[in-house]
Amino acid sequence: MGIFDRFKDNQDKKDARPDFSNVQSGGSSTAAPPVTTKPVAVGGTGGTYIVVKGDSLSKIAKREYGDANKWRTIYEANRHLIKGPDLIYPGQSLRIPQA
Repeated sequence: MGIFDRFKDNQDKKDARPDFSNVQSGGSSTAAPPVTTKPVAVGGTGGTYIVVKGDSLSKIAKREYGDANKWRTIYEANRHLIKGPDLIYPGQSLRIPQA
């Protein structure tokens, strides 16, 4: 029996069909899972925060202090890193001073 003889035998059978009964819908089993980045705040109020996509100083202030208008506190503490209050980028580590 050669390599192709088995294939030829299966073609001769009329009921020879692939069995897909155990196939599940969803993603590929070979694809890597998506990488997600979550905001990291160390020590609650006061500590370090890693900026994620979509963040702004006011959003961070709202999350850390409960008041978006305290964005200037974060800006002043990080002036040496931030050229302008709207110039922060994902992955940037900001110091969050205690309120």
